[in-house]
Amino acid sequence: MPPLDLSIGLGTSGLDDPETCTDTVAAALEAGYRHVDTAQMYDNEAAVGEGIAASDVDRDDVVVATKVHPENLAPEDVRETAHESLDRLGLDRVDLLYVHWPIRAYDAEATLPAFDDLRDAGVTDHVGVSNFTPDLLREAREILDAPIAAHQVECHPRFRQPELRALADEFDHRLVGYSPLGRGEILDDPAILEIAERNDLSPAVVALAWALDRGIVPIPKGRGDHLRENLRAVDVDLPDADLDEIDGLDPEERQIDPDDAAWNR
Repeated sequence: MPPLDLSIGLGTSGLDDPETCTDTVAAALEAGYRHVDTAQMYDNEAAVGEGIAASDVDRDDVVVATKVHPENLAPEDVRETAHESLDRLGLDRVDLLYVHWPIRAYDAEATLPAFDDLRDAGVTDHVGVSNFTPDLLREAREILDAPIAAHQVECHPRFRQPELRALADEFDHRLVGYSPLGRGEILDDPAILEIAERNDLSPAVVALAWALDRGIVPIPKGRGDHLRENLRAVDVDLPDADLDEIDGLDPEERQIDPDDAAWNR
């Protein structure tokens, strides 16, 4: 299997209205996105699939990722619901299938071999994990036969995940950053606004350009004009001094922090 080619992606969490979701996915692909991220938890896989089908972009040119709900992580449920995800998406495979959260029905020794089985069966080309701690990440690598292709976590200029980024480099997988704009908080961050003004860019493009420069694959949400605006980050090279300034910002608390998350145990 060739390495997973991940570029900036469209995050679809919160796209609950089917028509809006379908239109947004189709518009994103027409704008130039080639990576679409969804999940069983988002309850929008069918609308995402319709957006992919409505686009003129060839399916094989798009990385489609979905995630298995934490309540569906018992082995038989993993296998059954992964096929249900394919049915909703209208696809014969996904490029990337994640463990969404290592909680609830997750049991590493039982859950992860089911993901290997799905990869062997061609249901997914690659296996990923999401919201894992460093220790859980190391454990998963030991159990899985498949290489971990991606680890998806919250990551943005005020929550930079240095340990998990270092592990991504060490283990040779991609770190995919959700909430790359900190649920909108980054857009009003004084330090980011100053850098944006210096470079005649929007704060969103600054945050996304920082992520891309640092080897993070951001998956911003966006609609309308924001889709194309966010995509501008691909062609932006921020000065080293500005990148270093972002790296030195005081870190803040997570924006996504459920009580049962693995890091809260």
